[in-house]
Amino acid sequence: MTPSKQPERRLIASNKKARHEYEVLRTYEAGIVLVGTEVKSLREGRASLVDAFAHERDGEIVLYGLHIAEYTYGTWTNHAPRRNRKLLLHRAEIDRILDKVREGGVTMVPLSMYFENGYAKVELALAKGKRSYDKRQTLAERDANREIARELGRHLKGHPRRV
Repeated sequence: MTPSKQPERRLIASNKKARHEYEVLRTYEAGIVLVGTEVKSLREGRASLVDAFAHERDGEIVLYGLHIAEYTYGTWTNHAPRRNRKLLLHRAEIDRILDKVREGGVTMVPLSMYFENGYAKVELALAKGKRSYDKRQTLAERDANREIARELGRHLKGHPRRV
């Protein structure tokens, strides 16, 4: 038997509101620079991406607003919960991302945070903000698709159509 090549992923936090507020154009996987107590707190699942966003600083991409709760058993070496954290990407990826952001109308939003093979990763999206009518249209499409799937399920099971 050969071991599977699929990387082991364990979700820490996700930003569900980001997919509602933004139209995702492209996603990137980035490592994140952390200190010891931050990793321990993340392993307990104590993180929030609600107010987080990424921005350029000195040619690097930095994550702002990410809240990682203080480690319960930490001492004076505990970390600051909302400090800025550097993202680890290849130089070519950084240049590509920054070119898109500088064009305008595009922002960098973290979608999820997870452990992959023991390393903390962030799924970063290049996104464009949705207008309120776009959000309503997305909700209407989702409801219509749900109703279609429901009717198809009833038809396949042989149940009569509801009136």
